[in-house]
Amino acid sequence: MKVAVSTLGKTMEDKIDPRFGRAQGFVFYDTESGDSEYTGNGENIALAQGAGTQTAQFIADKGVEMVISGHFGPKAAQVLQTAGIQMKEAEPAWTVKEAIEQLVKG
Repeated sequence: MKVAVSTLGKTMEDKIDPRFGRAQGFVFYDTESGDSEYTGNGENIALAQGAGTQTAQFIADKGVEMVISGHFGPKAAQVLQTAGIQMKEAEPAWTVKEAIEQLVKG
């Protein structure tokens, strides 16, 4: 399963970003291979409006099956839901690694 986690940093050890649409970036993690990669969210952070929907479309375009973040706005949630992407809310104190362990593996 391909998972995206909103993050304040670039690694599995960084804290999750409690924001979805204006998250600093995302760690994309493949639960089958264990591979991970970071992609920044710079373009969407700067938007005056629509950051949530644009970020949701970006996530959907990446082929993600589950996204983990602190909070999802209603418009972003609608785009993700329409794309069939599961949304999981996580504690902001968790690292990316902890969020994946807690919410994906059980």
